[in-house]
Amino acid sequence: MHTIDSSPPASRLPLPDSLAAVAIRPGHSDYDNVRHTYTRTGSPAAVIRVRDHEDIAAALAHARTAQLPLTVRSGGHGISGRSTNDGGIVVDLSGLNAVQVLDARSGLVRVEAGARWGDVAAQLAPHGLALSSGDTGDVGVGGLATTGGIGLMSRLHGLTIDHMRAAELVLADGSLVRTDAEHDPDLFWAVRGAGANFGVATAFEFQAEPVGDVIAAVTTFDAGDTAAFLTRWGAAVEAAPRTVTSFLTLMSGPGGQSVAQAMTVHAGADPETAREALAPVLSAGPVLQNQAFVTPYHQLLPATHAAQYAQQPLTVSRSGLLEHLTEPAAAAIASVLVTGRAPMVQLRSVGGAVNDTPSTATAYAHRTQNFSLMAATVPTGRKNLDRYWERLHPHLKGLYLSFETGTGRQQLQDAFPGAVLDRLVLLKSRYDRDHVFDNNFALPSADLPG
Repeated sequence: MHTIDSSPPASRLPLPDSLAAVAIRPGHSDYDNVRHTYTRTGSPAAVIRVRDHEDIAAALAHARTAQLPLTVRSGGHGISGRSTNDGGIVVDLSGLNAVQVLDARSGLVRVEAGARWGDVAAQLAPHGLALSSGDTGDVGVGGLATTGGIGLMSRLHGLTIDHMRAAELVLADGSLVRTDAEHDPDLFWAVRGAGANFGVATAFEFQAEPVGDVIAAVTTFDAGDTAAFLTRWGAAVEAAPRTVTSFLTLMSGPGGQSVAQAMTVHAGADPETAREALAPVLSAGPVLQNQAFVTPYHQLLPATHAAQYAQQPLTVSRSGLLEHLTEPAAAAIASVLVTGRAPMVQLRSVGGAVNDTPSTATAYAHRTQNFSLMAATVPTGRKNLDRYWERLHPHLKGLYLSFETGTGRQQLQDAFPGAVLDRLVLLKSRYDRDHVFDNNFALPSADLPG
């Protein structure tokens, strides 16, 4: 006699009542606004706009029981594209967005993971405080704060994670933990660079810096001789005082002529000091247009809260880090534009205070490099860009995971070199043995050889 199992397939298990009220599913009027990310389309079974850690725990339990893909989204851009999925659960943290100044005198602040960095900057500004965190205000706190945080004052103030003093996470079993240098220090080490693979970060405590007005220059260069221009720009940035941080975007213009636009920030408001500090960087190539202005730091990072979840044309990105922009490296980077393998290339200066932190202090171990490189293309250009990246790879030393679409073995080894990856694998077996948080990137199991 055969018993008929009439229970629904795991993927059709109904959401628990506690989540039904905060779930956005296909057919909901808001579904098309939350299903996609800035660079990736998705069709999740449900987007759970969580209200607290209990909602997160319930969402994790449901995804595990129903054997559904699980994605965590802090609410911002999500350049890597790993903030949505097809047929799974998206834990959306955008409702957890409080910013609290705990001690204005010392700069201690608490920021929830669903906030956007533009809102953080605006709320810290009245206290004369700031955190260097990205280059646009619509970046979500959680994704950046668990990966690194390359901002417009990185060379003076370091990465965002270098200012983290504590983190609150919901682990795979649904428990809420607070980790810092004294409590679960191994987990605190992992959170600062690989946090997305260990739990759902709900809030952070940071030590913000006293920051007033800054002087910014937006400069458009003729980068027709792209390799020579990159070499000059790189040398000027490395030689500049730490108060100077420069982000450079290169694009193919009409007729294949390359143009470059730099956002260069001097973290200070004295015009004469700024002029002297910025001049070499602004002389890297023929200037087509330049605008310099004094502004409060938070004005550089407005949070527009415009529609983020619409597919963009550039949905494949590759990332790498460079110690120096040598002539061979600059020539290799220039070729990606000349050959059309990627219509956009970006370079962000790091170094300076970023490299003051020992490489063993955080899971982000890249403390000798001076530049972060990203190239983006359309999906049909992925194979060409990947082939090019194989030739560029010898010039690179590591990568920045938030700007990398791929999650293969090579990317993992580049992001977490040597002993860093070994340590993360062991910690994964302690904090997420069932590999619940593998959607962002998958760490191998500790019991697997190699």
